[in-house]
Amino acid sequence: MKTNGKLMDMLTGYAASHQHPVNIFVHMIGIPTIMLGVLIPLSWVSVDIDGFPLSLAHLVVLGFFIFYLTLDALFAIVFLVFAMGLTLLASWIAALPMATSGVIAAVLFFGGYAAQFIGHAIEKSMPVLVKHPVQANLAAPFFTVVEMFKLLGLRDELFNEVQRQIALRRQ
Repeated sequence: MKTNGKLMDMLTGYAASHQHPVNIFVHMIGIPTIMLGVLIPLSWVSVDIDGFPLSLAHLVVLGFFIFYLTLDALFAIVFLVFAMGLTLLASWIAALPMATSGVIAAVLFFGGYAAQFIGHAIEKSMPVLVKHPVQANLAAPFFTVVEMFKLLGLRDELFNEVQRQIALRRQ
């Protein structure tokens, strides 16, 4: 199978620590929860450009999208659509009184991370976050999109290759 080497390395490294179905499920909920918890305070800082409010949340999502384009265009586009929906929700929550939106953001952020650690305890694997915190936070939203493709049975050839690579690494 011909695929981007950087993409295959990231998918294989991530998937090796995310094999248990409960851990995968927890991540599918926890990662977007963490994202929303981060996007809320980023939405507090915005400027109006011709009637369109542009916030730090929009810029961060755009940065992630550009990085993800270097990995896989289809996954990146799906991420962008999903992340812009989260950004819209974050903007709505950020418009609440700061004390309220701050508490919501903190509960989402810390609750999402607590869920991740519970998932990894069930899997009996060390979270990637512990060894590589920056890489884990950059990659996690991308892997949520990738995992959705896997759950829907899309791009099976890619996922079969990832599992083959994991098996080779474990030998």
